[in-house]
Amino acid sequence: MKLKSFFMVIVTVLTLAVPSVTSVVTPATTAEASTTYVSTLSKKEKKAKAWIAMKESGGNYRARNGRYYGKYQLTISMLRGDYSKTNQEKTADKYAHNRYGSWTKAKRHWLGYGWF
Repeated sequence: MKLKSFFMVIVTVLTLAVPSVTSVVTPATTAEASTTYVSTLSKKEKKAKAWIAMKESGGNYRARNGRYYGKYQLTISMLRGDYSKTNQEKTADKYAHNRYGSWTKAKRHWLGYGWF
């Protein structure tokens, strides 16, 4: 019973750490399960996120500029070898939340400095 309680505390802490990020697991047709990333951003946040993506890469998930890669031009090390669209979206949301607090604040920074 203590292990279950510990697990629930960990899940709660992780859920509260990044409130705008949700991960949904859907069963695949094979024995393995696939993970689909679902972002729960407001319309205003989605708009700011899309604006940054267009400025950074033209919306291209395969864009590359030196050590920066993908739609949001994150460092290759941040993506940890997983260049999938799902990982780029999830990593970008975490980055924007941790560094700026929101996508709208990240856009404000971009407008001031020309980078995200």
